[in-house]
Amino acid sequence: MAKTKTAFFCQNCGAQYAKWVGQCTSCKQWNTVVEEIVQKEEKRNWKTETNPVKKAARPLKISEITNDKEIRLNSFDQEFNRVLGGGIVPGSLILLGGEPGIGKSTLLLQIALKLQHKVLYVSGEESQKQIKMRADRINPKSENCFILTETKTQHIFQQIAQLEPDLLIIDSIQTLHTDYIESAAGSISQIRECTAELIKFAKESNTPVILVGHITKDGTIAGPKILEHMVDTVLQFEGDRNYVYRILRSLKNRFGSTAELGIYEMQGTGLREVHNPSEVLISKNDEDLSGTAIAATVEGMRPLLIEIQALVSTAVYGTPQRSATGFNAKRLNMLLAVLEKRAGFKLAAKDVFLNITGGISVDDPAIDLAVVAAILSSNSDISIEKGLCFAAEVGLAGEVRPVQRVDQRILEAEKLGFSTIYVSKNNKIGLKNTAIEIKLVSKVEDVVSGLFG
Repeated sequence: MAKTKTAFFCQNCGAQYAKWVGQCTSCKQWNTVVEEIVQKEEKRNWKTETNPVKKAARPLKISEITNDKEIRLNSFDQEFNRVLGGGIVPGSLILLGGEPGIGKSTLLLQIALKLQHKVLYVSGEESQKQIKMRADRINPKSENCFILTETKTQHIFQQIAQLEPDLLIIDSIQTLHTDYIESAAGSISQIRECTAELIKFAKESNTPVILVGHITKDGTIAGPKILEHMVDTVLQFEGDRNYVYRILRSLKNRFGSTAELGIYEMQGTGLREVHNPSEVLISKNDEDLSGTAIAATVEGMRPLLIEIQALVSTAVYGTPQRSATGFNAKRLNMLLAVLEKRAGFKLAAKDVFLNITGGISVDDPAIDLAVVAAILSSNSDISIEKGLCFAAEVGLAGEVRPVQRVDQRILEAEKLGFSTIYVSKNNKIGLKNTAIEIKLVSKVEDVVSGLFG
């Protein structure tokens, strides 16, 4: 019998130690090092031992390597394809993370039911009947989706050898365990070893694998940080459970851009793709309300128009409150200081609350001017005229700075029926004969005089 060996691992970063230490020297976190049992034995391939040994790869000149376009697997989900960069790359490993109950399993089951290829959906958290109940609401007529409830990787690979699926979905990686490691499922060693086995399977068989990953209370994916380095793509599925809208972002993508965004609406029949999110993120309110402004932003290749709401009121306590939802609170403080210093507005003794509707978070600096307009509108209790939108950054000197891809923002505003857009005077605009009026401004004071006289 092989001798049992123990090792100490950091639960935060996965660093290994020979003995227990109070602080991890790698990530500097305290009390994260735990002891795990590691059983070393000869590992077999994910295939059976009867398969022929694969020949070692030989080096090639870079000029000899073909640059053919990779054929991607169409998921029949435009939002999912957009975030991945055009579809699922064969042999790739995709990690999908998100909060509990946000809809990760629903999204992947929906993709599995839509695909015209053979899909093996492996669940370690739900029974086959539970998955069947959800599948009946989404697409009960699918014939290409196979459900397996198993947590041991050796048994999963036996079923893969018989079924030979075109796509493998694992829900979730934290529930898997392998015989080669003695520690419990969900531990650092098990997650790392199970992922390594799946990567070997994906690369050798050219079969794409999608993993579901749990997240910690800090919002990071549970397990060792090396897990995110091992996979090809890391996706984040986010949103407020009090809202019906969900956002799919790419945090890492070896085969496409990480700036793309996918938006879904949670319904009783599954997740509905939102093809025109601007109409969703702007409230249909006929009344003229103060403290509301429309900003033209860009997420990846997609222009969006979002509604920004601000509330300025007299501070009840000694220290004024500054609260922002979906917007950087430090940038809000900076814009308030600019209005105080450069534009002469006395906001130091007032509470300021800012909210981006729809439950989304935006870090595009082009919404600065809309934030300023919403704050000043609420402060003076004068509503901004309907049909106005903004696309510009505000600098510390009170200047209105240009932003990238302003032509796309203008065209999106024109398509949604806006009559006027405020942009920086220094922007180079290539559009001609547009129906929307383009107002060029250079300072915040020009915007204030144009809006409120």
